[in-house]
Amino acid sequence: MFLLRNLKNFLNRKIIFFIPLFTIIVVFFLSVRSTYGDRSLHDTKTDNETCPHPYGGTFVTGQIGDARTLVPILASDSPSSYIVFLVFNGLVKYNRDVELEGDLAESWDVEDDGLTIVFHLRKNVKWHDGHPFRAEDVKFTYESIIDPNVPTPYSGDFKMVKHLEVVDDYTVKIIYREPFAPGISSWIMPIMPKHILKGENLLTTDFRRSPIGTGPYKFKRWKTGERIDLVSNHEYFEHRPYIDRYIYRVIPDTATMFLELQTLGIDSMGLTPLQFTKQTEASFFKSKFQKFKYPSFGYSYMAYNLKDDKFIDKRVRQALNYAVDKKEIIDGVLLGQGRISTGQFVPESWAFNKDVRAYPFDPEKAKAMLSEAGWQDRDRDGWLDKEGKRFEFTLLTNQGNESRRMTAEIIQRRLKDIGIKVNIRILEWSVFIDEFVNKKRFEAIILGWGLGREPDCYDIFHSSKTRPGEFNFISYTNPEIDRLLIEGRRTFDREKRKKIYHKIHETLYDEQPYMFLYIADSLVAVERRFKGIELSPIGIGYNFIDWWVPKNKQRYTY
Repeated sequence: MFLLRNLKNFLNRKIIFFIPLFTIIVVFFLSVRSTYGDRSLHDTKTDNETCPHPYGGTFVTGQIGDARTLVPILASDSPSSYIVFLVFNGLVKYNRDVELEGDLAESWDVEDDGLTIVFHLRKNVKWHDGHPFRAEDVKFTYESIIDPNVPTPYSGDFKMVKHLEVVDDYTVKIIYREPFAPGISSWIMPIMPKHILKGENLLTTDFRRSPIGTGPYKFKRWKTGERIDLVSNHEYFEHRPYIDRYIYRVIPDTATMFLELQTLGIDSMGLTPLQFTKQTEASFFKSKFQKFKYPSFGYSYMAYNLKDDKFIDKRVRQALNYAVDKKEIIDGVLLGQGRISTGQFVPESWAFNKDVRAYPFDPEKAKAMLSEAGWQDRDRDGWLDKEGKRFEFTLLTNQGNESRRMTAEIIQRRLKDIGIKVNIRILEWSVFIDEFVNKKRFEAIILGWGLGREPDCYDIFHSSKTRPGEFNFISYTNPEIDRLLIEGRRTFDREKRKKIYHKIHETLYDEQPYMFLYIADSLVAVERRFKGIELSPIGIGYNFIDWWVPKNKQRYTY
């Protein structure tokens, strides 16, 4: 799956979200390295220097999951977010060098030692229905996010605001209760139209499936389980996108999706390790597609429901971590296209603690720790038991992701070796998230997080963020982590913040609320007819509105 323009800004903030396929969020991140002789980061010449920039053509992308809602503040899953960040804008965004710059805001001033931010908004920006964008829209979005009746996972940032004042139609003053380091980056949050949504129930409004934004693309249609169509916004305030249409196709199986790619039914997708290493070496594929590989800014994990008696004891979670061979997963599932994860942060993050070492694979130590925790094979049937109950649980994950299915099978086999019975259940993506994850109807799950450049992970691990629909769906509670998360938000000095997040990294790996599994490499294919692609520290999608297709190669013209 190829992520487009504004989505990279969302991913580079501190908010992170569910990813249904490990390759889908990876196009925008650091350390880009391409294969087949495509341009490197050091090649500064672009196709734009010689092209006529014709308008027209269509970009078609494939993804295994459908969107759930297109209300921005409720879009916590990646399929929904892909569409949201083409249709909407935030006040700020990240540029190609991973630096914050204005989006709907032209500029901003920071006052009172960081307690006040004054945003100066762009003038002459219009919503897709022609209504003017105003400061009242910013205020409406803020009030919606902090509304206790709105189940948004993003409220943590905005509850730090003491007061939001509309100074005039194009000026917003935001006063914080206390110093808040992620303050400016939090306003990457997409702004919603007050004139449409005022008085609407955001959970049931028709806007969920027919949004009106300010972004480079306008919503056209949504066929549930099949596709979402967007068309270019000819009046977009940066400039009209050169590509006229964007089609998001739902293809639940990656093998089928790959066939669609090969027959040119889609233009881009995230490749599986097998597809990347073995199935894309034919001359036809090399002639038709550009192939990219680079480290992703996210990780996959097995999470425990910490309300379940089996997983309350930290020794049990630590033992399971010893019992699973992560290198076996990297080699056998990812075919070497990834690294072992040791916690919430990836090595490319300044918050990463290199002194946190992954547990070695040690089944005997795992069995000894489980015995200390009271889990022993008392009846000699090959399964551990405690107080008359067998150690058995069901591991859930989403369909269409072969890497997660295979990982679940390795976990199942390795835990069987130490006397734990694991049942695997594969669920359709929206059912998995809506009915099981958000409602906490699980014992253990395999999922992934896409990370932002801002390392604040308050919304995931703070004990206050456990309501249905919020990101701490495992019900993790640790007073020390709560304290550190708040301290990290209050600290502006990078070196001091680094020490705080290093401690968070160390504590989370010791606590094992997740079994941190792997950081999969980003493996992406893009059809070669697309010109204007520029590689940068933020990836290749940041300038999507500047991509173009020669007239004689345009397809599906709208």
